[in-house]
Amino acid sequence: MSVRTIFPDLKGKSVFITGGGSGIGGALTRGFIAQGAKVAFVQRSDATQLCDELEAEFGNRPLFIATDITDIDALRKSIDQARAAHGPIEVLVNNAASDNRHTLDEYSPEDWDASFNINLRPHFFTAQAVADDMRAAGGGAIVNFSSIAYIMGIAGFPAYAAAKSGINGLTRALARELGPHNIRVNALLPGWVLTQRQKDLWVTEEGLTAHLERQALDRELVPEDMVEPTLFLASDASRAMTGQALVVDGGVVVTG
Repeated sequence: MSVRTIFPDLKGKSVFITGGGSGIGGALTRGFIAQGAKVAFVQRSDATQLCDELEAEFGNRPLFIATDITDIDALRKSIDQARAAHGPIEVLVNNAASDNRHTLDEYSPEDWDASFNINLRPHFFTAQAVADDMRAAGGGAIVNFSSIAYIMGIAGFPAYAAAKSGINGLTRALARELGPHNIRVNALLPGWVLTQRQKDLWVTEEGLTAHLERQALDRELVPEDMVEPTLFLASDASRAMTGQALVVDGGVVVTG
């Protein structure tokens, strides 16, 4: 990914990203590293190769911390580790998610809890863990990844859609609570981004064609399309924005 836009205020910033080792998250890690930020990210699967590649390309190695984000104690310890390495957290990006397909009839209470433990609960507790850092610094930025799935009412993953809707509610509430401390909280709502996981599990020619017909822009969305909008929300360029839901979907959902 080439660096097309530079946000000078992000250089040297301490950034923490969930799910930052692959897919959209991997692109986000690369994007912040390219800005000269100090990036720490968590993921369950090994992401050492990504760290090696970024260090070779930019001379700036992210800190990878193997973590299961459903374990809140482990997630808090990961943030402590990032803070020890890079200083107080100034930018938080809640990206990690699981969009596994499921039906209404097959889902158990345990399945529901497992989905929310990935798709919503960490967003609250990461914000809780970094809020004091941002208060002490006189401000900060939190970017919560939601999805257009709940706006469109897409069938096939009702728990996921409910959690993504909840992220918007949480974003607005935290924006009000943290705004007096100059901490901005915004949500980014991607459309159908063709990560390798999507291609391996969900993309069909028929389904993709139908979706592209809904988009105003006649092209597939890729993980890199989410990077600069996230950098914008993390940077002082969006200093007057908080509590907002920024849709980046190629023009499927029309808001305003």
